[in-house]
Amino acid sequence: MSFFFKPSRPKTPTELVKAIKDSLVALDTKTVVEVKALEKALEEVEKNVVAVKQALSGDGEVEPNPDNVSQIAVEICKEDVLGLFIHKLSILGWEARKDLVHCWCILLRQMIGSSYCCVEYIENHLELLDFLVVCYDNKDIALNCGSMLRECIKFPTLAKYILESTSFELFFKYVELPNFDVASDAFATFKELLTKHETAVSEYLTAHYEEFFELYEKLLTSPNYVTRRQSLKLLSEFLLEPPNSHIMKRFILEVRYLKVMMTLLRDSSKNIQLSAFHIFKVFVANPNKPRDIIVILAKNHERLLALLHNLSIGKGNEDEHDLG
Repeated sequence: MSFFFKPSRPKTPTELVKAIKDSLVALDTKTVVEVKALEKALEEVEKNVVAVKQALSGDGEVEPNPDNVSQIAVEICKEDVLGLFIHKLSILGWEARKDLVHCWCILLRQMIGSSYCCVEYIENHLELLDFLVVCYDNKDIALNCGSMLRECIKFPTLAKYILESTSFELFFKYVELPNFDVASDAFATFKELLTKHETAVSEYLTAHYEEFFELYEKLLTSPNYVTRRQSLKLLSEFLLEPPNSHIMKRFILEVRYLKVMMTLLRDSSKNIQLSAFHIFKVFVANPNKPRDIIVILAKNHERLLALLHNLSIGKGNEDEHDLG
């Protein structure tokens, strides 16, 4: 006797979201107590994450159904699954984390009508952004959360919130973490925050000028070469942007920052010297130099000329990797 089995019916978007939610919720403390129970629960999560990923991006052979993708995004928000994605991330295995981040990025880009429903969800649950930022303290999920944060930063309202939150100051610590990969990822996010949305950045720097540059000066004078190099290059990028011209004009009136640039002109790295020169020359070219700055430039005239002469001779001779 032969038996015929019908292939299982594909889950609807509502069923997919319910399945992934239930499996994530099952990863609670009671489950964690029993190793076997946890392993089984993790397998269930991994299976559901893959199913949602395939529904959102296809499986390599079949393209995703746009209506299903939209419905999944709506259900994800309706069932509060975005928060579970973040809060359960550290329990998941490497592959499941990677797939979940992939799903996160697709979901945030989904427009339902005239709005991004997942972005709107985060706008109503801004604590999720703060949680993603502090995840840089956990090296196991720091890079995953960094990718999720940078996807959020593409949207002006979310970037503006992070800039103005108390969490933003943590980046000044994270970019100097001893783990190179985590520090580099944190700097990539920090850079996006300061360059992605010019208007929001200009408003932030105007409102928080003193606090920001107090912290930024520590990066420019860090004993770590990579930190000095990256922060100096980034300073040029956002300080010399037209929307920040009023910030630049204020910056070049301050003796303390002139002294920082003069110190960096003497750095052992030619790359750092060159980057410092691009900002130093703005101090010099300022037609409205304060008397204190005129005095310092005059007092160090010969020494600065010698430094600049050596800089022009050595330009391009330094063989270093570009560290961004």
